[in-house]
Amino acid sequence: MSEALQRPPHEASSGPTGDPAGDGPGAGPGRGPHEGIGWLVDLDGWMSSVVFARGISPEETACRMGADPGAATGPVTEAEVWRLGITQWRPGADGDGVIRVGSSGDWAFALEYGDSTGGDLLAEISRDGVEVVRYVPPREHPPADVDYARDGVLTCGYGLTEEVWRWGANPDLFVPELVAAGVLSPDGGALVPSPDEPWRTGCRRSPGVVERRFGLSLSPAVLRDARLPAYAVRGAPRMTLSG
Repeated sequence: MSEALQRPPHEASSGPTGDPAGDGPGAGPGRGPHEGIGWLVDLDGWMSSVVFARGISPEETACRMGADPGAATGPVTEAEVWRLGITQWRPGADGDGVIRVGSSGDWAFALEYGDSTGGDLLAEISRDGVEVVRYVPPREHPPADVDYARDGVLTCGYGLTEEVWRWGANPDLFVPELVAAGVLSPDGGALVPSPDEPWRTGCRRSPGVVERRFGLSLSPAVLRDARLPAYAVRGAPRMTLSG
């Protein structure tokens, strides 16, 4: 079962709001006010993952994640994704994976739904010099994850609040910035959080490091309300809207 397996999203999510209006499907909606990505830790019950890719278009991102070229739906919101006939789990067979794609600044992004397997495809998505950042929200335990891949190699990854355990070809890549942000101690070890600090405040620091390093931004309104093209990337979802 993919780590992107999820429940249908809540009607509302916390965090700042942005303008989902844009200048074309898959291009404009991500160009609203910059919200960063730290707010993703505030989304209770939202179990999708987000893949950001720099150096390729949203359509190419979809293809590298398993979509057929030219097979996009008409633009849909997040709520409408769940009317595309997604079966998240099938005994003995793949569940259905669907993505919505767009762009924000220099980065294409793909929002994963159902049994999407973007985490297994980081090498493919990032081949030929492309950079990829993937955020996976909390799943009880393990915690939320951040992975960074480049040129076909998983370079660095870690779990939020567990940054002392890192993986990848260069696991210490972000250590200086994690130290500067107060996530790790000066020697790269764990810091004891202040009892007066809300848990989520500490969690936001870690994705904030990646956000600042790469200039990542995704508005909550884009995630929920922007009408973005959707692609099937796994299984056999119907991909037509039901009533």
